[in-house]
Amino acid sequence: MLLDDDQCYRALKTHDARFDGRFFVGVGTTGIYCRPVCTARTPHRENCRFFPSAAAAEGQGFRPCLRCRPELSPNDGAWRRGDAVVARALKLIEQGVLDEEPLAALAERVDIGERQLRRLFVERLGVPPIGVQGTRRLLFAKQLLTETAMPVTEVAMAAGFGSLRRFNAAFLEAYRMAPRDLRKQRVEVPGDTLTLRLGYRPPHDFAAMLDFLRGRALPGVEVVDATSYSRVIGPVEAPGWLRVSQWPDSPRRDRGQSTAEHALKLELHGASPTRMLEIVSRLRRMFDLDADPRAIADALSVDARLRPLLKQRPGLRVPSGWDGFEIAVRAIIGQQVSVAAARTLAARIAQRFGRPLVLPGADGLANLFPEPQALADADLAGIGLTQARAQALRTVARAVLDGAVDFRRDSSLDEFVARWTELPGIGPWTAQYIALRALGHPDAFPVEDLVLQRALPGDGSRLSARALQVQSEAWRPWRAYSVILLWREAAQQAVPSARRAA
Repeated sequence: MLLDDDQCYRALKTHDARFDGRFFVGVGTTGIYCRPVCTARTPHRENCRFFPSAAAAEGQGFRPCLRCRPELSPNDGAWRRGDAVVARALKLIEQGVLDEEPLAALAERVDIGERQLRRLFVERLGVPPIGVQGTRRLLFAKQLLTETAMPVTEVAMAAGFGSLRRFNAAFLEAYRMAPRDLRKQRVEVPGDTLTLRLGYRPPHDFAAMLDFLRGRALPGVEVVDATSYSRVIGPVEAPGWLRVSQWPDSPRRDRGQSTAEHALKLELHGASPTRMLEIVSRLRRMFDLDADPRAIADALSVDARLRPLLKQRPGLRVPSGWDGFEIAVRAIIGQQVSVAAARTLAARIAQRFGRPLVLPGADGLANLFPEPQALADADLAGIGLTQARAQALRTVARAVLDGAVDFRRDSSLDEFVARWTELPGIGPWTAQYIALRALGHPDAFPVEDLVLQRALPGDGSRLSARALQVQSEAWRPWRAYSVILLWREAAQQAVPSARRAA
């Protein structure tokens, strides 16, 4: 754990939301474990046990609190970010690797022995990898039972259980109650929209996130208004759409005040139950919901140039993208052109090669972004691309189909960039941009970006790529956040550039 027990207890007494997800507290007198933001009466210090993860608390026999609901807690970004072994393994677990393969396969993917991987998980998270996977699935099932009207069978499928019998047995063993008993406490949600909370650790500058996405939104594929982000989602055989907005504050019973809800609101239409866990994982990455703003600010504030920007935007996050291939296409198009021009070109590709759709209630959403097979041999004449850009798009589409490149989040940044820059037409800037927007890698840093080279000095001069690289070394492993800070400042000041992020 990064915190000692005394620090944890102080955070618990003050219900400090900045520590949400960084630890959990088990109460020996009740057998319940809670988030540090739980509003229940604070237990006496001698009755508290602190755990680095929900899985560790459940591994010791504690059950999740029904008031603070640990399933809504953001993940501890300290273990999930960067290229360390545990971080890479957690990303693979979130992608469902252990659903299909044994622990030995997971260990091989992160280049470590099975016994060593198990030891690292117990040391850092208090439980072996299989415990992390099991708790993740059960907590997601608990959220679906609590917040939706999905049948229990569909909940079992959505949470990754192979059968209703296995789900019922696992739920009963872990929580000492049957799924149907928890469902009795559910509040009915009218209509066929599935609505879920996506918790985060405050602050979260959702308005800035929407500003970034709005300037890059593709007509027909995405809609970004003043308060929400909407988009179509695949697969082609069973398309749907979603909307993400800020969860409204909850009214308090006393004095007419309200309590801040540190969560985004997901409204989901038409998605298969088997895809729900994947959809939630994608959105958590896309909106950077597991970031720890305090740790990031502490690291970047060492630089006098970044310090005031952090104070102006304390909850700024890295805006990732829904689909890796879509981001790669936009990155190639965005080479040497403005954001507006790149958006226009990407919209033409989406409209010409994407699959048209009719989605009830989805105003402004009309087609899926094309998949790699649609562009591998596409005639891109008339789009407005140079021949070199058009050929690069086809090359990348084929490379994705062949498996020469991919968007695996467990890859290290160096490995990812090295593979992508082997492709013709893909330089370091493009590879780093894809890592930043497709993977949400916290240390991605396109050092050749002209906006960054001009924005960092802040006096009208321009740094060389080499000088920018040297200065950025002090910001590791959070350089991607410095990119977003500087890009946002440059956009607000309307700094002209021949190259700006697509």
